[in-house]
Amino acid sequence: MQFWAMVAHETDGGVELVREEVGDDFLGPGTVTIKVHFSSANFKDGLAVTPGGGVVRGYPIIPGIDVTGEVVASEDPAFAPGDQVIAHGYDIGVAHNGGFAEYARVPAEWVVKLDGLTTREAAALGTAGFTAALSVQALLDRGLTPDAGPVLVTGATGGVGTVAVDILAGLGFEVVASTGKADAGERLAALGAKSVIGRLPEDPDAKPRPLAKAQWAGAVDSVGGKSLAHVLSTIRYGGTAAVSGLTGGTGLPTTVMPFILRGVALLGIDSVQFPIDQRRELWARLGKDLKPRHLSDYENYAPVTRAAEVLDAIRAGRHSGRTVLGVAGEF
Repeated sequence: MQFWAMVAHETDGGVELVREEVGDDFLGPGTVTIKVHFSSANFKDGLAVTPGGGVVRGYPIIPGIDVTGEVVASEDPAFAPGDQVIAHGYDIGVAHNGGFAEYARVPAEWVVKLDGLTTREAAALGTAGFTAALSVQALLDRGLTPDAGPVLVTGATGGVGTVAVDILAGLGFEVVASTGKADAGERLAALGAKSVIGRLPEDPDAKPRPLAKAQWAGAVDSVGGKSLAHVLSTIRYGGTAAVSGLTGGTGLPTTVMPFILRGVALLGIDSVQFPIDQRRELWARLGKDLKPRHLSDYENYAPVTRAAEVLDAIRAGRHSGRTVLGVAGEF
């Protein structure tokens, strides 16, 4: 079998994403073969085509950490030809060829059968939307309820932030959206944000305070760095921050004060190695009670052959919402 793919190659000058025809042997090991309908654009995909990005174990590779489509062959009885599925996380797109190709082959234990979502909707959610849902679920599991007070979402125009705002508002929470994009207020309000504020902290050069005025009952943070330090210092007694990102840096210039004086909980959110049984359960909820109400409003679309320019925009901070990359019929 020959098929088209966008293949990342390491070059003397960096990493180049090239449209090329490859063979069945390029797919690698796996028990489920998927005809890919859609992938999506994620920050991690941007790192995969960045020199020294630190996520890819070896080139050449087909990027695309999200794969949605139709099963065409399966060695596992849990899946049959025609099943609509999504696969993401684990080694996909970084050590195992991913979704920027007409076909993908992965282990059955990485695959989720879709229920209540089309393959396009699943791609619009993708890893970022799933991470947002994990973050919201973590807050709920800690006992957070809408009457506890406002919930802060940082990086609110990004993939995780946008979906988190939508889900939280749909569950009845008072959502405060933090973003550095001055023109995003109307869009975030349409998703259900009660108020929109600027990037935190307001003065990025100021020395972080161990404790500041308590404001938030909980927070979904996809930024990290000084922003997360500020968020932790402003969470109310007994509140929780669910943390999944590092666009603001990997450092955390804070103290133990929020944890030992206010009982704040810091919960790390990982969607890469999240167990498959729980992954399938949460995806089922994303097709039902946790399904975002405005998914189509923040979904952008581009053919997968334009992946490089979309990823450039993500790395440069010019991207908002979620971009679905069309694969089937787009080569």
